[in-house]
Amino acid sequence: MQAIARLCCLMLLPLAGLAEAEPGRELAARQGIAYPAVIAHRGASFDAPESTAAAYVLARELGADYLELDLQRSKEGVLVAVHDNDLQRTSDVAERFPERKDSPVNAFTLAELKSLDAGSWFNQAYPERARPGFKGLQILTLDEVMDIAEGDAQKRPGLYIETKVPSLFPGIEADLNARLQARGWLEQPGRVVLQSFDRNSLALLHKHMPQVPKVLLLWIGKGSIEPASTQSFAQSGETDKAAFYARQQPRSRAEFERWLDYAKAAGAIGTGPSAALSAGGAQSYADLVQPWMNQLSHDKGLLVHVYTVDEDVDFAKVMAAGVDGIFTNRSGRLLQYFSRPAVLSEAQILEAQGF
Repeated sequence: MQAIARLCCLMLLPLAGLAEAEPGRELAARQGIAYPAVIAHRGASFDAPESTAAAYVLARELGADYLELDLQRSKEGVLVAVHDNDLQRTSDVAERFPERKDSPVNAFTLAELKSLDAGSWFNQAYPERARPGFKGLQILTLDEVMDIAEGDAQKRPGLYIETKVPSLFPGIEADLNARLQARGWLEQPGRVVLQSFDRNSLALLHKHMPQVPKVLLLWIGKGSIEPASTQSFAQSGETDKAAFYARQQPRSRAEFERWLDYAKAAGAIGTGPSAALSAGGAQSYADLVQPWMNQLSHDKGLLVHVYTVDEDVDFAKVMAAGVDGIFTNRSGRLLQYFSRPAVLSEAQILEAQGF
């Protein structure tokens, strides 16, 4: 009953529970990281096509603390912001290059990547949020995302960068260091946060940029935290993947702690765990932000930034559990929840910005 009462209070007064997470506030302050951090997951990707100029400009103008991006490399080695291993979901690659539609990102030159329409798919998938200005949006380079982050004198979000499938891109950690150094992005503490599911990549990031905060992303499953049950989703015979994930638990407390120690050993200052969402859905996974987990993380000097949360009921739940920041597709909603509302609506900002 006490936990329920605390959750209800937090829903009514969004900042009421923050005092309970003072260890996280202090840890964030040491690293120059916003607290609680609003991390725009692939930009404001609920209202605009993910990882495009529209999504990142919108997140910046709403007031997000960080623009989050997944880093891959073009065929000739240019760093680009793309999430998926291939381009079919978020571009017209099947029409432009039908014989190569299944090819990975690094099979395409930058010119070929730039020739793709990375916005129209959103209009088709979400007609209620479609805008003519999304048609023809391009895949962005890392430098172009930095340009957007620097594009407003009053609003200067940081970058939260994931090395995506780093085994496909040997040396990407050194490449990232070179670009960030060249643009002066490593001079201000906490302006950049680096993240990866891959412990080896995280260690390489730490080798090249020891001064930059790093986060180990957490997951229950193969290659990450071992689950209590070895039964896979396919073996379970279930149809609701979110419900299946929500029941997954670490094999033991010691197994969860082992991954916190891996994070520390690789130079991380925090973890990025998954969340089980109240309404389920494609972004709902195992609940790795249970209060004891967050307490253990804080006891080890680690921040907790949870992915990917979009609704008030879940904002309340994870904040009550003690997280220090939230990856979200809905930066505007989260900022409003934290009593940091934007002056203009998402639609008004997109219109004013030419989208």
